[in-house]
Amino acid sequence: MAESTRRPNVVFILADDMGYGDFSAFNGGLSSTPTLDALIGESVCLTQQYTASPVCNPSRAALMTGRYPHRTGSIDTLEWRGLERLALRETTLADVLKHAGYATGLVGKWHLGAFDPRYHPNARGFDEAVCFRGGMHDYYQWRLDINDTVQRADGRYLTDVFTDEAVRFIERHRAEPFFLHLTYNAPHTPLQAPEEDIRPFAETGRFTHGVSTIYGMIRRLDQGVAAVLQVLRQHGLEDNTIVIFTSDNGPQFGGEGEACTTRFNCQFNGAKGSVYEGGIRVPLLIRWPDGIEGGRQRPEMVHFCDWFPTIVAALGISVPEHLRLDGVNVLPVLRGEGSYVETRRFWQWNRYTPLATCNAAMRDGDWKLVRPAIREAMQVPDIHWLRVSMYEPEHFIQNGVIQAPDPPRQVPEPPPPELYHIGEDPLERENLAERYPERARSMLAQLEAWFEEVEAERATIHDRW
Repeated sequence: MAESTRRPNVVFILADDMGYGDFSAFNGGLSSTPTLDALIGESVCLTQQYTASPVCNPSRAALMTGRYPHRTGSIDTLEWRGLERLALRETTLADVLKHAGYATGLVGKWHLGAFDPRYHPNARGFDEAVCFRGGMHDYYQWRLDINDTVQRADGRYLTDVFTDEAVRFIERHRAEPFFLHLTYNAPHTPLQAPEEDIRPFAETGRFTHGVSTIYGMIRRLDQGVAAVLQVLRQHGLEDNTIVIFTSDNGPQFGGEGEACTTRFNCQFNGAKGSVYEGGIRVPLLIRWPDGIEGGRQRPEMVHFCDWFPTIVAALGISVPEHLRLDGVNVLPVLRGEGSYVETRRFWQWNRYTPLATCNAAMRDGDWKLVRPAIREAMQVPDIHWLRVSMYEPEHFIQNGVIQAPDPPRQVPEPPPPELYHIGEDPLERENLAERYPERARSMLAQLEAWFEEVEAERATIHDRW
């Protein structure tokens, strides 16, 4: 590792709904990710990296703030109800880096505040933004915010647009320290990819059309990452740039017949939307030749909340004193200088108003308590507004988001909590709650206390509308 007189750059690349099993290095060559596979060998690879939520925007809120999503107000994906909005009182990582003199750019999916200029990334610390602001978007009929203007589709595939814009951002700011948050929406639905990327997988006869398309989307994303790494190399920025690659949550499974997207994910239990390992445990690679020795794995549990304080520490910037972070600086862990991390972590997500008894979990060391999801609390009766938010956002820009109460629902009594020892049973096959009832009760009490605390803080947010 060499010393550089210039402050490090940061390129944080976030995929959307991509799991362990989507890397060809982890799936025996089912998919094709040569760039990411090579990056594994150059990086520190975290084997117990957890998102902050099993769905999109709450995880992004934790990355941006270093705080649990409930505290920030960003609790659900439904932008037509404003439930994805990151409270205006929150300080973002981009705010801190911009104040420290970094050029800051967002390219890709935002999903932390749509339809209202107060929540635009330009108002949340990003000097430049090329993005769509909702939760999902058409890959061909796209409509992007470019700072204070709107650009319509020009025939390019959206993943390629984001790659092109990321490369241009680096080109523009190569002479100064920069923070680029590149948030690809691939392989999130709608499932769309160039035929040339789908064909190699479809021709094997091994996959449904849905899975072939997802692997095609990931193939194109991998090519985009290659272009970003190449421009860093071309300008001599490779060694002094912190490159992070991860996903916002696990893979989305579902559909029937040729539309089925269920695929290999290293046999983890659950998928996107679930607090079982398959929904919240994701790969993370971090490469920084000047600061971290690559080609290693670390087994410590690291959480999305940890990246705010870790990045700030790596750049030699002080965390503002007023910030109350849930994350901790894991830079010593990445450097092999220590193994301390926060050993207790919490998750909870359902549709609309959060419920303590539904789809919640906590880790305490190797132990994990799970409150399983309740089907009735995961349904979205007003899902028809999603298409309006994607293709006719002017409706909500002009009229505001829906402020009506949650749709009525009857939520039954929850199933009993489950207890797993992740160190010995990472696939969550053996429920130990009956064997260790005292541990289960203790962890349940801690989970409930955490939920009460973060929900009480969320209740003090008054700027949602």
